[in-house]
Amino acid sequence: MAVTMADITHLRKMSGAGMMDCKQALEEAGNDFEKAMEIIRKKGQAVAAKRSDREASEGCVLAAHEGGFAAAVALKCETDFVAKNGEFIALTKSILDVAMARKPATLQDLLAAPLSDGRTAGEHITDRIGVTGEKMELGFYESVSGASTISYIHPGNKLATVVSFNGAIEYQVARDVAMQVAAMNPVAVSPEEVPQKVVETEKEIARDKARQAGKPDNLLERIAEGALQKFYKESTLLQQDFVKDEKLTILQYLRKQDNALTVTAFKRVTLNVD
Repeated sequence: MAVTMADITHLRKMSGAGMMDCKQALEEAGNDFEKAMEIIRKKGQAVAAKRSDREASEGCVLAAHEGGFAAAVALKCETDFVAKNGEFIALTKSILDVAMARKPATLQDLLAAPLSDGRTAGEHITDRIGVTGEKMELGFYESVSGASTISYIHPGNKLATVVSFNGAIEYQVARDVAMQVAAMNPVAVSPEEVPQKVVETEKEIARDKARQAGKPDNLLERIAEGALQKFYKESTLLQQDFVKDEKLTILQYLRKQDNALTVTAFKRVTLNVD
C-alpha cells in the first residue's frame, strides 16, 4: 500500500519528526504506524549515542509556580537555532508541566515520569534527538517549596529563578525578589547558609591580599573578617541592596510588607557562564 500524505501528516503529529523521516519510516514499516514510530525512536537512540560526546550548551530554560511549589527545568541542545524551535520549547514546557504535577525528587525521577501520551520525558527527548540530529539532555531540574512561591523567566529562555517564602506575599514583591536573584546571582539566602568552605576561602583570599599589601600579621584576622562581611553584603540575598532601590536591602524590602516575611530558599538556573 502506497504511503499517502495523510499518513505522513498523521505520523508527523505523533512523532514530531520531519516529513521525509516519516515517509521513509512508513515505507520501511509497510504503513504500520507502531512500527514506524519504533523506527523513528531507534533513529533517535542511534543519533543520541553518536553525539554523546558533543557539548550541549544551548537550550531552553522555563519555570513555573503554584501555591507552595515552584520548579525550573533546562532542556539543553547544541545550537541556538534548535533552542528557539517551537516544538523544542513545547517539549520543555511539557517536561515542566510534569514536574509541577508530580513534584519529582530528582532529575532522574523527572526523566522517568510519563508525559501525556504515556511515554517518559526521557523517551521524548530521545525522539527529539532523532528529529533534529542534535545532542539533547535535561540539564537541570530545580525546585523549592514553602508557604508561598514565585517563578521568573528572563526574556530569551536562558535564565530562570524560583523562590520560596515563609508566608503570603504580594505578587510584585515576590517577582522583584525573583528578579533580584536573576540579576545579582547570590550564593545563599543569608550569611548563615553560606558553606563553610566558601567562608574560609574568602577569608584566606583577604589575608593573602593584606599580606601582599604589607599589612602586619596582627591585623590579618580583622581585615579578613571585614572582607567577609563585605562578601555577605554583596553575595547573600537578604543582605544585598535591592536593585530597584539601593537604599533598601532585600530583607528590608520584604519587611516593608510584613515584619516576619523572609525568603526560605531560591534556585537559579542558567545556560550562560557567569
